[in-house]
Amino acid sequence: MTQGGGLARIVLIGAVIAGVSYFYVIAGHLAGPAFVAWKGAGVGLLALYAVLRARNSDGWLIAVVMAFGALGDVLLDAAGMTQGAAAFILGHVAAIILYLRNRRGALSSSQKWLATLVLPLGVLIAIWSVPFESRPMIGIYTAFVASMAAAAWISRFPRYRTGIGAMMFLASDLLIFARMGPLAGDAWASFAIWGLYFGGQVLITLGVTRTLGAETTKIR
Repeated sequence: MTQGGGLARIVLIGAVIAGVSYFYVIAGHLAGPAFVAWKGAGVGLLALYAVLRARNSDGWLIAVVMAFGALGDVLLDAAGMTQGAAAFILGHVAAIILYLRNRRGALSSSQKWLATLVLPLGVLIAIWSVPFESRPMIGIYTAFVASMAAAAWISRFPRYRTGIGAMMFLASDLLIFARMGPLAGDAWASFAIWGLYFGGQVLITLGVTRTLGAETTKIR
């Protein structure tokens, strides 16, 4: 039996079911406490999955990252954008610490350039998309999420999981900001935002937990 056992696999399946089924809530424009809880369930279960797989401090850190993500999901609807963004920022800080602790030893020129450009380009796209009065706060928040994505890209975790997942998270947030401006009223944006966000969180979690799990198995 792999590290984490059958319970971890069941929790992961539950997370995917909760996250994918949330498209129903988006399509129906449903609101209320039950639907807020539904929104947080997908990433909340990813946090639980990470807890069940954790065997060292890095494993616990990715669980913390997902826990703050789930809290942010809930607070965005239950309390407001400021509170939700604060929870996400805490998660981004934890993720940056995790990725920089696990920085890849050698990077190609293209990888260095991408990691370098993600932060300024992300912030520029974000502030261009929103009204002038929102630009300072949006710019600060985007700096955190873009830094997280850059750190993930240069980490030793698989780029086709954790790296791309982090970039998907950034793209989701940029779409949120675009919906405040040029994409206002576009119904497809809500589906794309959730798909990129939740899909990104799944890829991030799997990339980190499976890398750490494989290393623990080798040590044993």
